[in-house]
Amino acid sequence: AIGIVCGLAAALAASRFVAAQLHDVSAHDPLVYAMVALIFVVVGVTASALPARRAARVDPLVSLSAP
Repeated sequence: AIGIVCGLAAALAASRFVAAQLHDVSAHDPLVYAMVALIFVVVGVTASALPARRAARVDPLVSLSAP
């Protein structure tokens, strides 16, 4: 959550530099900022959930006794 807030603040600060590259979108469009933040959250959750699910299937005794 802290990363999303910091990223949104940095994006708002940098929006005037990339405003010339945006077509049919306002530089301060809240829907675009929300969608980008949502995409980053989904990617982050997916990237951490898949390895966690695989690690949860390992028997704890086997992992603790491994050299």
